[in-house]
Amino acid sequence: MPSTKRKIINDPVYGFITINHPLIFDIIAHPYYQRLRRIHQMAMAHLVYPGAVHTRLHHSLGAYHLMCQAVTELRSKGADISDEEDVAVKAAILLHDIGHGPFSHALENRLAPGIHHEVLSLGIMHELNRCLDGRLTLAIDIFTNKYHKLFLHQLISSQLDMDRMDYLTRDSFFTGVSEGVIGYDRILKMLLVHNNELMVEEKGIYSVEKFLIARRQMYWQVYLHKTVLSAEKMLKKIIERARDIYSTEDACIRTYSALDYFLSGEFDGTINAHSMEAFCSMDDADVTFAIKRWSKHPDIALSTLCTSLLNRKLLRCVIQGEPFDETILTKHRQEVAAKLEISENDASYLVFAGEAVNTTYNPGTEDINIYFKSGAVKNISQVDNPLIHQTLSTPVKKFYFCTLA
Repeated sequence: MPSTKRKIINDPVYGFITINHPLIFDIIAHPYYQRLRRIHQMAMAHLVYPGAVHTRLHHSLGAYHLMCQAVTELRSKGADISDEEDVAVKAAILLHDIGHGPFSHALENRLAPGIHHEVLSLGIMHELNRCLDGRLTLAIDIFTNKYHKLFLHQLISSQLDMDRMDYLTRDSFFTGVSEGVIGYDRILKMLLVHNNELMVEEKGIYSVEKFLIARRQMYWQVYLHKTVLSAEKMLKKIIERARDIYSTEDACIRTYSALDYFLSGEFDGTINAHSMEAFCSMDDADVTFAIKRWSKHPDIALSTLCTSLLNRKLLRCVIQGEPFDETILTKHRQEVAAKLEISENDASYLVFAGEAVNTTYNPGTEDINIYFKSGAVKNISQVDNPLIHQTLSTPVKKFYFCTLA
């Protein structure tokens, strides 16, 4: 039975978001979900785009709102979605990113090495399911693509899922980068279900193309902006250096938070009740506090990174289309080592190179299928307009080089 309890949330992007089911209320009220308030959606992007301070909770609620609209639209077109499935798919999208740790993607695989945030999300969902007396079982089945209605899973994870639709819209709004603006409302209106799959009506082709173009532009202009890249790589190097020199006998390195559990080697890669509780107790504040604390640490590499990040004196970052010559890295490391009177190995935390890859659309993995009035179905890369096939399906790889200025 539907709940008579109803709440509206005033969202700066979409306006009013309605919460009106007991399960959704219970999820939002849980401490694991409330933790998302304390995790930046865009990690260190606010150092370049000062307005980009929105959180994972903002994004989660936004994706939930778009899911509500998508389900309403699909039902109006005859899609078979029961009330139970309706609530389950909304719960699943609400929880899709609950496994993100401090500073989101910037510290992916750093605090809990080798463990992707989706694995942690699933583990947390199972724990919440126990707390909620099994009411998330269907949501978990949809999230893991074990439910027989494929299109429900595609609403959560696909090229046109509600996750991507919200983060592009929201990140564009908070950064002020208009290139990321997408016609999410039109795309939602063009969705339909055919042969158990999520598809887009023929009329929506150009809106989807704009969506894919916006995604690519946001990656190179915002997510992989050279200054954002520098700040986020510094954040990674801080955690790596702290882990490398960590000692329980070093009072200056200890944070007296769950961060110690993941830096000390006590965490062995096993996801259990203890490690999950420790992970879910961490947020951006723990890492920020640690960085402030470590800025006074006697280790030169660590304190230099921390002080520089706190004061936005970021490593100089150069991006180009070809890999950097190793001799350039060696030369810069030697110069930094001499300048700071540290070893070349320690200087490697302040001088390093890598690569960034962005593939906007990869046909054959997560297809966007277009449904034509004739009843024909084509992959968007195979329609008469060649834009997607020739341009957006081609991976772009760029190489970066960061060094102490």
